[in-house]
Amino acid sequence: MRYNFDREINRRNTNSIKWEFVQSEKGVFQLEKTDRYFGRNRMLPLWIADMDFQSPQPVVDALVKRARHGVYGYTQKTDAYFEAVVGWMNKRHGWKIKPELIVTTPGVVSALAMLVLTFVAPDEKILIQPPVYYPFTLVAELNGRGIARNPLRYVDGRYEIDFDDLAAKARDPKVRMLILCSPHNPVGRVWTKKELTRIGEICLENNVLVATDEIHGDLVYKGSTFVPFASINKNFAEISITCTAPSKSFNLAGLSTSNIIIPDAALRGKFQETLLHNALLDVGIFGSLALETAYTQGADWLKQVLAYLAGNLKYMEAYFARHIPRIRVVHAEGTYLVWLDCRGLGLPQEEIKRLMLQEARVYLEEGTIFGAEGEGFERVNIACPRPVLKDALRRIRDAVDRLG
Repeated sequence: MRYNFDREINRRNTNSIKWEFVQSEKGVFQLEKTDRYFGRNRMLPLWIADMDFQSPQPVVDALVKRARHGVYGYTQKTDAYFEAVVGWMNKRHGWKIKPELIVTTPGVVSALAMLVLTFVAPDEKILIQPPVYYPFTLVAELNGRGIARNPLRYVDGRYEIDFDDLAAKARDPKVRMLILCSPHNPVGRVWTKKELTRIGEICLENNVLVATDEIHGDLVYKGSTFVPFASINKNFAEISITCTAPSKSFNLAGLSTSNIIIPDAALRGKFQETLLHNALLDVGIFGSLALETAYTQGADWLKQVLAYLAGNLKYMEAYFARHIPRIRVVHAEGTYLVWLDCRGLGLPQEEIKRLMLQEARVYLEEGTIFGAEGEGFERVNIACPRPVLKDALRRIRDAVDRLG
């Protein structure tokens, strides 16, 4: 079927974090209700990473059918569930895995927290590559683990890995795990096989585990190719822990279902023991069904949504270049999250925030929550109907023009 992504779906009164809440000044995981404005004056939320599009129709139909059954007791993961994951990884990414490598968790962030507790001692460190998805920092800090930083280099409008610095940081015997964001959130890089191979070589040489957040791996634009880190070779697979989920690909974040793929049996056993100790064993009825349906019947929807997102990205890049040249769009190779270089405005971060939220009434995510390297940047979510995106860009243009 043909999907209409231009259609705006009213998300009012659904407890949508994106549309009904803002992050509290008390902390990024704390939310406060926001005033609601509609018509010309409504606030446009382009921040948290979910789409404003309806999920694939086969998923909706499967969930409705199951809901009508009326009994929602405890459920177990089925063979069909694991076969769906295995089949998707093979068909989509050419990565052949076995069902027994898959460990289910309620989400990637909770899995990362459990990985930290499992494999990193309190006196050891986690290596991250800022500016990067802020829960990487939080799962370390909240669990009393140290952090080593390998900042990305921003060169001629594109981000690169500083491999010399990465090798130096990995040589620290206290560094136990690298959390790799692939594709990278928020800078939009899709790491090449060559780049991933160098990362793997450094981590192998220094006995550093690689936990890869590959939740955006299905969301890659033409010209780039996503390569699962563990698929490169057997040696990399043995030090890898791959975090995946259908949540970003098919807009299923609220169904709390993810899959952690761990080829090494010893590592997998240790992780499963941690999950057992924390009673993270159950799988939800609707999340498991949605995953199975999306991975077996959702490919056409994903193809259409990727084409639409590519159109949004192209429109936005052209709009900023023509109308708001003081803000530079960092070209995204993957994800529906786009990094904006706002340093040309000459404003401190707090003033950029005020400009976007108070003047433009567009709610973005502040660059500094992704690390100090995000100073002067903003992250925008383009997974919305194009009329909404156009409205947001007009608001930003008008607010910037008023600066003089």
